[in-house]
Amino acid sequence: MAHVVNGRDGQPKNLGVKCYSDQVVKAGSIILRQRGLRFRPGRNVGTGRDHTLFALTDGKVVFKPNKVVSVIQATKYSATPSTD
Repeated sequence: MAHVVNGRDGQPKNLGVKCYSDQVVKAGSIILRQRGLRFRPGRNVGTGRDHTLFALTDGKVVFKPNKVVSVIQATKYSATPSTD
């Protein structure tokens, strides 16, 4: 249990990385929940009101060394399997 000063325990915030590098995501998927912009949005990544990073297109998640998160859009990384 967390340290409680006023007799109540706060709600969990569920922050952190939700989709890791090289994972295939669909458009709208949450990649990362954070407080402040510790990680910055790159290509095909949007920022929510609470600094959540989410995918704008289907593709593969890429984390760069300078804390930039991008989604690489490619047909071979399609989030939905083809039914050929």
